[in-house]
Amino acid sequence: MSAVVVVGGTAGIGLAIARARAERGDVVVLTGRDPHRADTRAKEIGAHGLALDLARPQEIASALAGVEHVDHLVLAGISRDRNTVTEYDVEAALHLVTLKLVGYTEVVHTLLPRMTEGSAVVVFGGQAKERPYPGATTVATVNAGVTGLVRTLALELAPIRVNAVHPGIVGDSPFWADKPAGVLEDYRAQTPTGRLARMRDVVDAVDFLLRNTAVNGVDLAVDGGWTLR
Repeated sequence: MSAVVVVGGTAGIGLAIARARAERGDVVVLTGRDPHRADTRAKEIGAHGLALDLARPQEIASALAGVEHVDHLVLAGISRDRNTVTEYDVEAALHLVTLKLVGYTEVVHTLLPRMTEGSAVVVFGGQAKERPYPGATTVATVNAGVTGLVRTLALELAPIRVNAVHPGIVGDSPFWADKPAGVLEDYRAQTPTGRLARMRDVVDAVDFLLRNTAVNGVDLAVDGGWTLR
């Protein structure tokens, strides 16, 4: 039995990770911005819910005060952002950079005294860093920043392991599942495996990164080879 914290665990892939670990019998804490939603989702899967806003890093330490021990930490909280240089939204950019780089780091800083040498951390990035698209100015930059963050944390926190998972288009995730069939088919046709990644693929990848004691400081792409084309 492990003590698992999933930051950004009230929906999508984060919730799927939290549910899988709770079903395994682990002690799971999931977080989300909305206190009611976090509590409701946690009760549904047999976990404990906490309200935490990654974009308000000054409040993270107090939000996590009740977490006593951490074996596995998953930083899955995200914010959808569409930003361009020509029509640059500074506030939106600052929000995403703060959430995913400063917020993630502050969570690790806060929970570090409650980890052991055998603990492991997985940080979520994304494949926009490899294949940016119009409007991905901030997303691509921040996800590339996750690579730098993971490498420096892996060295600074050793022997605690720190890795990143970079999902591509996850076809059955809440964000993508309702897209027009033609859009998904186009992405599927660009993927060497002939199918899009699924949420269970990402959950499995995260589990691998958390349990394999020889994997450290890596960027694991889960995209069926989509970035090869």
